[in-house]
Amino acid sequence: MPRGRIRAKLRQSNLYTFCLRPRTAEEEEPHSFNGPGYSRIVHCNQPHMHCRKPLKYASNYISTTKYNIISFLPKAMFEQFRRVANLYFLLAACLSLSDIAPFSAVSMIAPLAFVVGLSMAKEALEDWRRFMQDVKVNSRKANVHMGDGVFNNKPWQRIRVGDVVKVEKDQFFPADLLLLSSSYEDGICYVETMNLDGETNLKVKRSLEVTLPLEDDMAFKDFTGMIRCEDPNPSLYTFVGNFEYDRQINPLDPSQILLRDSKLRNTTFVYGVVIFTGHDSKVMQNSTKSPSKRSRIERKMDYIIYVLFTVLVLLSAISSIGFAIKTKYQMPDWWYLRPDKADSMYDPKRSSVAAAIHLVTALILYGYLIPISLYVSIEVVKVLQAMFINQDIQMYDEESGTPAQARTSNLNEELGQVDTILSDKTGTLTCNQMDFLKCSIAGTAYGTRSSEVELAAAKQMIEEESEDVHDNGMSGLGPSEIELETVITSKDDIDQKPPIKGFSFEDSRLMDGNWTKEPNADVILLFFRILAVCHTAIPEMNDETSAIAYEAESPDEGAFLVAAREFGFEFSKRTQSSVFIRERYSSAGSPIEREFRLLNLLDFTSKRKRMSVVVRDGDGQVLLLCKGADSIIFERLAKNGRMFEEATTKHLNEYGEAGLRTLALAYRKLEKSEYVAWNNEFLKAKTSIGADRDAMLERVADMIEKDLILVGATAVEDKLQKGVPQCIDKLAQAGLKIWVLTGDKMETAINIGFACSLLRQGMKQIRISSMNNDTKEELISCQTLLPLVTVQAVKENIAMQMTNASQMIKLEKDPHAAFALIIDGKSLTYALEDDMKNQFLNLAVDCASVICCRVSPKQKALVTRLVKEGTGKTTLAIGDGANDVGMIQEADIGVGISGVEGMQAIMASDFAIAQFRFLERLLVVHGHWCYKRIAQMICYFFYKNIAFGLTLFYFEAFASFSGQSIYDDWYMLLFNVLLTSLPVISLGVFEQDVSSEVCLQFPALYQQGPKNLFFDWYRIFGWMGNGLYTSLVIFFPSIIMFHNEAFRNDGQTADMSAVGTIMFTCIIWAVNCQIALAMSHFTWIQHLFVWGSVATWYLFLLAYGTVSPVISGNAFKLLVEALAPAPVYWFATILVTVACILPYLVHISFQRAFHPMDHHIIQEIKYYKKDVEDQRMWTREQSKARQKTKIGFSARVDAKIRHLRMRLHTRKYHPGTEAARPAPSQPIL
Repeated sequence: MPRGRIRAKLRQSNLYTFCLRPRTAEEEEPHSFNGPGYSRIVHCNQPHMHCRKPLKYASNYISTTKYNIISFLPKAMFEQFRRVANLYFLLAACLSLSDIAPFSAVSMIAPLAFVVGLSMAKEALEDWRRFMQDVKVNSRKANVHMGDGVFNNKPWQRIRVGDVVKVEKDQFFPADLLLLSSSYEDGICYVETMNLDGETNLKVKRSLEVTLPLEDDMAFKDFTGMIRCEDPNPSLYTFVGNFEYDRQINPLDPSQILLRDSKLRNTTFVYGVVIFTGHDSKVMQNSTKSPSKRSRIERKMDYIIYVLFTVLVLLSAISSIGFAIKTKYQMPDWWYLRPDKADSMYDPKRSSVAAAIHLVTALILYGYLIPISLYVSIEVVKVLQAMFINQDIQMYDEESGTPAQARTSNLNEELGQVDTILSDKTGTLTCNQMDFLKCSIAGTAYGTRSSEVELAAAKQMIEEESEDVHDNGMSGLGPSEIELETVITSKDDIDQKPPIKGFSFEDSRLMDGNWTKEPNADVILLFFRILAVCHTAIPEMNDETSAIAYEAESPDEGAFLVAAREFGFEFSKRTQSSVFIRERYSSAGSPIEREFRLLNLLDFTSKRKRMSVVVRDGDGQVLLLCKGADSIIFERLAKNGRMFEEATTKHLNEYGEAGLRTLALAYRKLEKSEYVAWNNEFLKAKTSIGADRDAMLERVADMIEKDLILVGATAVEDKLQKGVPQCIDKLAQAGLKIWVLTGDKMETAINIGFACSLLRQGMKQIRISSMNNDTKEELISCQTLLPLVTVQAVKENIAMQMTNASQMIKLEKDPHAAFALIIDGKSLTYALEDDMKNQFLNLAVDCASVICCRVSPKQKALVTRLVKEGTGKTTLAIGDGANDVGMIQEADIGVGISGVEGMQAIMASDFAIAQFRFLERLLVVHGHWCYKRIAQMICYFFYKNIAFGLTLFYFEAFASFSGQSIYDDWYMLLFNVLLTSLPVISLGVFEQDVSSEVCLQFPALYQQGPKNLFFDWYRIFGWMGNGLYTSLVIFFPSIIMFHNEAFRNDGQTADMSAVGTIMFTCIIWAVNCQIALAMSHFTWIQHLFVWGSVATWYLFLLAYGTVSPVISGNAFKLLVEALAPAPVYWFATILVTVACILPYLVHISFQRAFHPMDHHIIQEIKYYKKDVEDQRMWTREQSKARQKTKIGFSARVDAKIRHLRMRLHTRKYHPGTEAARPAPSQPIL
């Protein structure tokens, strides 16, 4: 049964003066457009008309997958063979089918197939997950008109252009729709676009008046119409089209368009006709592929591969030249090779041709220098590392039930090399939850609870003052011991009330009706009424609890309404023309519901910075109620309305210092004749057409918004997220630089900077603004000049400010001096231009803290790019809203916070966390571990392949460069795939130089990553040199011991298969013992993989020897009959293995004894349990193990310690001076 229309609802024409408006007769003229870009034709309620071209449009099926059934194989193969190493092995595998290959085809093809197949399986698995997510979306149900006025559920993927869809409250729109009608009388509806732009405030949409009669299901039985409009495009905020219906042509604009993935709110239902489906919809047109990001280690690894390729070609060239010499000068003497009948591969007369052919053979033979399984092993390791990040319970947010999420595993090690963090403020450092905390009414301040800025300052002051100077020096003042705890500041701790979301106000003078006893009760009454009436929110009643919730356009507005309700002025209902307030404390002594007739609404815009409503109260008095920025309100006050201005200004400054967001409230009484005259002017401006319409509305609004009487001011708190100050302090101790990029005004950003300890008392602030006093004077003097001159004057002034600031920093002689750079968005526009950006970057890098205010999303991305490219170091951007997507994608690492601003930041990010504080563990623990694991793993890979591959070269030289391999093909096949792969994977997944607790206690360990101590060229070539040494020790002793010596019981010497097996045994033992020495942390898994790999080699050799000689060849029963009974085999294995690992053992012993690294010292302290036995020593080491920083609580305490030391020094050496001068003032936030 169709649901009835909701009557007597809010009429849209009374709201949103500057956003939407009813159409006038002149505006009903249809749009005129021709040519490309405007060819779409939609037959409403006739989807069958769109089954054939040219009207056949995209289906509503969406796919975000990278592959499909047909394209998977070719595209995945292309992705795999874009890697140089894989391409090389593909060519080698193809050549292995020819006669010139030194190995059998299976020994080359099988490893390549395994490695590439595993990588493709990983790609398929990830794409399958995307496919299942698509299936979930495509299978959602929508209520679609099936004909004859009947609506039935239909999957989204089967919706077609022209379908009429009915969407109910809190449902998503399945496609881009033209709004036809809604449950409201005048066809408006409220839409939440969080998934599109990250904004939580509701948008108002309005249908055409001509379609308002389509009010129920049966009205669509015979409905037809035609839409001519623009072609699919990514613009979310524009739409041009005409709607032909009932022999009329009506122009369309964005106010009638409902976009896919936005949600219907506060509206029972709407009807709409589908215009764009699937990938033609605007949200899908906006979907961009995330930029391809590669870690620095991975990029460096390419250069190492190139080095090894160079070595490979060099060795092949040497081998080819050697073979040519042997062929030309010695081959004729080798009669048994029949040189007189030799083919081109061995023809002494054509030695150059033989050398060229042998070059190909050598390139294949020495291919084991390039680790074929390196890429796939790294991918496996990174996936497992990402799983550990996802499962880390310490990064699980219990409140929201959200774990950390590694959305990509390609950048795990990059987390350990971050140099600069660029952070959003609102929703990232703060909760984006506004709490009404304080207010000023009639010049009197109310509200006793402290803000978090005040709490942080008070607690820090207590801690600093409580630090005593001990006889043994200042050791008791260790900054690393500082931890913040929750401070309860409520005066009524015994009578704690349950917290109310949006309301943290405490003051008995205003609560429970006590405000009626205050001296200015009439002003307080007006203050509360302004809070309850001056807004655009919609009340929603919970059917179960009968509680009223508010859907407001901004969190601030919602906090005001909650505050008004708690003060006894509950906004209960909104009708088409009225607002109803339920007043709990009336003059009659009992609750009463008052109606305020809503005459006009002048809504808030970023340009106006205020909003006003014109209402008529129950006594017939017309009132203008206004709220806005204090600077805007104060300049519009009447002479007799400034009674409380001085006191209110003082309170506003105090609120600003406490990190609170403030608004001023004012009102004006209007005479009836004055209002009527103004309203006529207002209607003329409202219905005007032309480019000057907005200017006319501004002028008319200014006519009424003047001569105001100040009532008071509000102060709401955008709360800091839990643990933000501690996290920033720990990241600063780890040596990370932190920049804040926010859209808030400078004062608010500075206050939050103090709360987070990015700023502190005594830090010298460099404020760069386009509107400082000097600039204003220049602009005044340039008013008569061209705009270009004015812009140039501003630009030159900003350049001068930056030059002076840089000079001041250079001339600063105090080594402990700290500078903070604070710049606004307008100045940043000039600072980011090509001729100034390097100057700006150099200044910012010299400062301890950087805060950019009033920045746009594009500026955030540009600043991130400047830091990334200008410094050449790893950047991390963190944010929670759609306005942060640009910088998240631009940074080397993007971290999204699952806040209240939608999922856009999460979807664009590389890693997702629920709270900013989890960034500490993500970087300091997981980043540190992942960097060292991947670095050690890659170095070890090159070591073992060089050790193995060079033995092939030595033997070929020993065998006259004949291209003969000393190893069985199956040995070579299993070397990288089975016998040495699992230990290195266990190293990459489980290795820990120190535990997670120690990582957090010694944050300076993190600097091993940004300094790249474990993957610099010195260490890489060191491991390569170790591989060269190992290859020499394995080959030559084995050849010497078994070349001419009796090996079997019957006196036979060892043949090539026996020597090859002995050498391979030594290689397996050497590389596995080497990785065991490289590990710092052992679990049973590492033991199983390392020693299991050695055992697997013997089991394989035993099993392989039992196979028919047709397959096993010379390895038939080799272990049982030849090697195992020979003591020299076991002696050689032990001797060679010890000789191989001895230099590394000596090296690490010498390093730990004479040049230990930070983690070496910590490991020894933990091993000998000195951290338990000697707590003072452990605390002292913690104090040392942090980077010198000028931000964070530790820096603040360091400054206090220096101050106390200076006072002690003065008392000791100048006793009279201390008493003579006044005590220095304490830091004030």
